[in-house]
Amino acid sequence: MLSNHGKIPLFSHNEQKLNEIEKFERVVKTYTNVKGALAVQSGTAAIHLALRLLEVRSGDNVFCSTLTSIASASPIIYQGAEPVFIDSDPDTWNMSPVALKKALDEAVRNHRLPKAIIVTHLYGYCGHLEKIKDLSQTYQVPVIEDAAHAFGTLCNGEYCGSRGDFGIFSFGVNKLLSTSNGGMLLSGDSRYIRDARHLASQARELHPFHHHQTTGYNYQMSPILAAIGNGELGKVVDKINKKRNVYHYYQKLIAKEELLNLIPVQEGIVPNYWMTVITIDDVSIYQLYQVYLHLMKQNIEVSFIVKPLHRQPVFEGYTYFSHSEHFSVSDQLFHTALCVPSGVNMTGEEQEEVIAQLKHALELVDNSSLFTN
Repeated sequence: MLSNHGKIPLFSHNEQKLNEIEKFERVVKTYTNVKGALAVQSGTAAIHLALRLLEVRSGDNVFCSTLTSIASASPIIYQGAEPVFIDSDPDTWNMSPVALKKALDEAVRNHRLPKAIIVTHLYGYCGHLEKIKDLSQTYQVPVIEDAAHAFGTLCNGEYCGSRGDFGIFSFGVNKLLSTSNGGMLLSGDSRYIRDARHLASQARELHPFHHHQTTGYNYQMSPILAAIGNGELGKVVDKINKKRNVYHYYQKLIAKEELLNLIPVQEGIVPNYWMTVITIDDVSIYQLYQVYLHLMKQNIEVSFIVKPLHRQPVFEGYTYFSHSEHFSVSDQLFHTALCVPSGVNMTGEEQEEVIAQLKHALELVDNSSLFTN
């Protein structure tokens, strides 16, 4: 017979592993001032759990920002529901309250209100969240804040991810707070977090046998990743400060350039400046691609912004509400914007070279040199 003589737990050291997860959840919960937090495998998993808790199922629809990663909308499909895509606001690049109201009004007329509204804080910049929350309360539709990009971003004095019925973070390899992989689900209702924890651990009941009354998921965060997160949390403020400095120096460098503009920051918003994005006025998507190729040839790593989801082949045929009748803000941004290097270790000289090469590329576009090389 095996015995530990009542001295040590049978599974030695599991307590320390569990403590890493609990500590990570507790610190993030305190940091964001929410009642409940659950560490999971990814931000996508967190959105999926939120939709499951809201009982989203086949035949339902969920409103979602169109200018966002596909990971924001994929969980809607997992649940058998239909995404309805909402355009961006020109002043924030995030969900347009104008387009959202049009979508909600039509939903009322069709007697088919959405089960949820997924609002993305793109690249770490918050949108008109107060207006969106007001609409959600008027129409009684829960809000899921997709703050995958926005850990540490403040919106009118409160952290992104803490303002909706649910909030989610991503701790992917390139995020401001990274555990190499992972995410977190937040809620002001601790009962939601209790139920999400159950679903994230295969929905196994507290029972001496492997007993399940419903299906769940293998969505628990690894204790090793939680330990990494605990080690990285103390670096967040310094990273945000460095990202802010990068943004402001780019702002200074392009101040006199009529065609170049930065992703905007609204009054009352303190972003984490995760990505710096520059728009180029009066270029076609083809010209933008030529600028992109030129910069990449100069070993300047730039990227296009996310392609609007209503333009993705996988979502062809789904409903889309634009900001205005004859103008799609998200399409315009996709055709004119590039993410420029904005790492925390960038030097001023490196930023100067980025802008110099960008201006040179635009000169080549003007005289068509890029089209013949």
